[in-house]
Amino acid sequence: MISDPIILLLVMVAVLFIFLLSGLWIAFSLFATGIVIMLLYNFSLPPTISIWSKIGGIIANSSWNTIDSWSLVALALFVFMGEILYQTDISNRLFNGLLPWFSRIPGKLLHLNVVACSMFAAVCGSSAATTATVGKITLSELQKRGYSRSLSIGSLAGAGTLGFLIPPSLIMIIYGVLSDVSIGKLFIAGIIPGLLLAGLYSLYIAIIAILKPDVTPPEEQDYPLSAKLRSLKDIMPVMFLILLVLGSIYLGFATPTEAAALGVAGAIGLGFLFRSLNRENFARAVKNTIKTTVMISFIIIGAAFLSQVAGFTGITRTLTEKVAESHLSPYELLFILGVMYIFLGAILDGVSMVVMTTPILLPIIQQAGFHPLWFGIFLVIMVELAQITPPVGFSLFIIEGISGEKVGNIIKYSFPFFLIMILVVVLISIFPQIVFFLPSHMIK
Repeated sequence: MISDPIILLLVMVAVLFIFLLSGLWIAFSLFATGIVIMLLYNFSLPPTISIWSKIGGIIANSSWNTIDSWSLVALALFVFMGEILYQTDISNRLFNGLLPWFSRIPGKLLHLNVVACSMFAAVCGSSAATTATVGKITLSELQKRGYSRSLSIGSLAGAGTLGFLIPPSLIMIIYGVLSDVSIGKLFIAGIIPGLLLAGLYSLYIAIIAILKPDVTPPEEQDYPLSAKLRSLKDIMPVMFLILLVLGSIYLGFATPTEAAALGVAGAIGLGFLFRSLNRENFARAVKNTIKTTVMISFIIIGAAFLSQVAGFTGITRTLTEKVAESHLSPYELLFILGVMYIFLGAILDGVSMVVMTTPILLPIIQQAGFHPLWFGIFLVIMVELAQITPPVGFSLFIIEGISGEKVGNIIKYSFPFFLIMILVVVLISIFPQIVFFLPSHMIK
């Protein structure tokens, strides 16, 4: 039996990695790790209470307390909204509408990945759905028109991750539930960092296009003003949905959950308006929403159980005390956490990273003087990094399936955008007002 919390922590990490690397489902790995730690901990239980009844009580308590949250309804609704848009041709209309507006900009249509991902992220909330939807449209178009394949794929890999940062974001909802931070404020706080990241992506594309003119075709179709104005009819529906969802939150008319319901109603309405929503693709959207929501909820329950075990056995308290005694400066702590998240991103998906680390790290972060709202945005960007971190970067495999390109090449193409994300992390660390500006000026 083990009573030292530090030894228990090392055992917990080792056991969790063994389960994850064995191919066991993430949620089951979390539950199994928690049970192993409980069995190894040196308990002093009354003879009338068995260790298994204690474990069952913790599982029941953590499961109910975690899932009994109205905010999680927003998660399911935003997934449903993204699925409806994915199953209809609204995304195709968005691409066609944006096409005429980039003929004169350095990089030309290469900016479509960034702009289309930014707009789709604002009505979807899922990085995977954003990457898949936009990639299916843009990659073949850009290759057919003679654009650089490496820059097309790299920009899609980077911009596809904006689904987590530009609200509404599924990761923000999960973090808000776990940290008891206002989901509406998280959404607002993510706007400027998201636009900053998208702007830096476009700036990089423009600079490369100026330095290497061969990344774009020598001539591109020139669109007259009348064609650009006509294209607005394909852009405006998505803009309407963005304003409906985000505007209702920012102006105080609706909670994030209510705004998600409005978004679903708006997406269904657009599907009927364009006659692209039928019984078959609606059924697929419902089925995929159920699968995704149940999967995420199961992982959240498993992580809640493991974090409660960590608190029950004294791991969380001891870890917090050790960090406080080490006298690390706030930026040294952030550097260590950043390296840790990049490492975790190599083996875990974003949802698992958030639910596994937030309950343990949040007290340490707050003790170091960082605001939970700011840490939420920091964490979301680290999750974005994980999307293109080998070997388990989900965006890498999505793009591989879309483009047929080898994963090794996709990693190489996306590396500059990986560095841009790190730059944004540095900027929000040095200038935290990038995160706090909009929440501090929001309408009460």
